[in-house]
Amino acid sequence: MTSLRKLGTSDLEVFPLSLGGNVFGWTADETESFAVLDAYADAGGNFIDTADSYSAWVDGNTGGESETIIGKWMKARGNRSDVVIATKVSQHPEYQGLSAATIKAAADASLARLGTDHIDLYYTHFDRPEVPVEEIITALDDLVKAGKVRAIAASNITPERLQASLDFSTREGLARYVALQPHYNLVSRDTYEGALQSVAAEAGLSAVPYFALAKGFLTGKYRPGTTVDSPRAAGAGAYLDTPRGTRVLAALDEIARSRNAEIATIALAWLTAQPTVTAPIASARTTTQLPPLLAVADLTLTPEELKTLTEASE
Repeated sequence: MTSLRKLGTSDLEVFPLSLGGNVFGWTADETESFAVLDAYADAGGNFIDTADSYSAWVDGNTGGESETIIGKWMKARGNRSDVVIATKVSQHPEYQGLSAATIKAAADASLARLGTDHIDLYYTHFDRPEVPVEEIITALDDLVKAGKVRAIAASNITPERLQASLDFSTREGLARYVALQPHYNLVSRDTYEGALQSVAAEAGLSAVPYFALAKGFLTGKYRPGTTVDSPRAAGAGAYLDTPRGTRVLAALDEIARSRNAEIATIALAWLTAQPTVTAPIASARTTTQLPPLLAVADLTLTPEELKTLTEASE
């Protein structure tokens, strides 16, 4: 049984791979989504990541489709107490921004779609610098005090705004961020490493990186001259023509061969070994895509392997 990891300073304990819910109601319909969720839970997974805006970008969708599917799944399986549900606020078409009123109304809408009375981890999805951190934190604290949210977190935020938020929470004795969701992977290290990572480390925050597999590039299926049928193909393919992308793939190929493991597993294992990282997020639209992701729970890279990948990705 894979041991769970403590999420920051909270009392939440999570599987070392968070299942991304962005595909539910987009590239995975309800039946496929249920199958993926079942397979993840059967393997010991308990940490599901979604957002109120998923998947408003799809024709005919209005946002909240992913939360609705997850809610139906939890109700059908009767497993609400076994899973840690993370969702986000600021991007839903009807609840744009981070004003106090928006945060509270969006949380109630998320709770209704999820069919639950509490959200385990509630993220500000994209920071809104025009809203004072005092207003954001106070609204989130109100949700915690009301029992609607267990712990709070931030995503897509500057080091300065994150620090200001933490300082205000500490000063006023209010709910404090316990996790950070940065864009971070082997071919995108610049956004997180440095100031943001330092703030997270100093404050005891857990990092839960998104795009952990660089939109699929770090699965190894994107190669020169190949065509991949995926809505993310253009985004993943952008890494192909870069020296960094080429070096990283070569290093991943070599280590995957020597470990008899999938490339995606190795890429996630590098991320999991980085300071502050607790559980990378990766999504699967079919159950066949899941095993290489889940395998990260049982694979630890050697210092030499980590060094090889780190150097290749400089």
